[in-house]
Amino acid sequence: MRLSDCRVVLTGASGGIGLALAEQLCAAGAQVLAISRQADALAELVKRYPQHIRQVSADLRSSAGRHAVVEAARHLGGVNLLINAAGVNRFALLEQIDDEQIDEMLALNVVATLQLTRAMLPMLRSQPHAVVVNVGSTYGSIGYPGYAVYCASKFALRGFSEALRRELADTDVNVLYVAPRATRTGMNSAAAMALNKALNANVDEPQWVASEVMQAVQRNLSELYLGWPEKLFVRLNGMLPSLVDRALRKQLPIIRSFTHTPENPKR
Repeated sequence: MRLSDCRVVLTGASGGIGLALAEQLCAAGAQVLAISRQADALAELVKRYPQHIRQVSADLRSSAGRHAVVEAARHLGGVNLLINAAGVNRFALLEQIDDEQIDEMLALNVVATLQLTRAMLPMLRSQPHAVVVNVGSTYGSIGYPGYAVYCASKFALRGFSEALRRELADTDVNVLYVAPRATRTGMNSAAAMALNKALNANVDEPQWVASEVMQAVQRNLSELYLGWPEKLFVRLNGMLPSLVDRALRKQLPIIRSFTHTPENPKR
């Protein structure tokens, strides 16, 4: 798929990987419907690419918000690329997270993504070729302490992507699942970034992640796992999970020490 031929619905467009994707899509000549609840975040891009980007303010957790996105896509003349990049994260032990925070993560990371994709499918299937991109995480394949709820949401998104790809195998719609490793975005708290530094974990820039996603779309890939040795850990966790269990158990004291912040009091 050529990026200049893309008509795109992009969720989570106001920051991090989503904002980088919006910029690169516009630069490549795509038509972008950028979905965000933060009106000011995309002002600069709208000024730079007035012919290529339109911001749609919508809460994807509501049926009214999803309906607004579908209607905007119809006015664009239909879309052939849906990028589900909206998401939320919280680095904390499960006992430090309340019910409302669990609901928020699952509602946006999983439920809203499934519901929007379902609503967009008739439009996508009417195209000569279309792609659904679901931005997951390495933590969609490896359960990691301090991210139990986030992992649950990304494991669900990975399973959804695999199942939907198989459902659509005899159509012209491909499903691409993207699994970045730690990325320098506002979604990560100061404690999470400090933990990454303490563990010497690699942290990617969102612009690089977006560039890799764009290449995967053009190559019509079905999966994209980013980062080494994280890709190796994903394979090990699938084949020899006990090895990963032992490695992460050694990290537990360090991980727990970084979860004890004013936002996550010790219980």
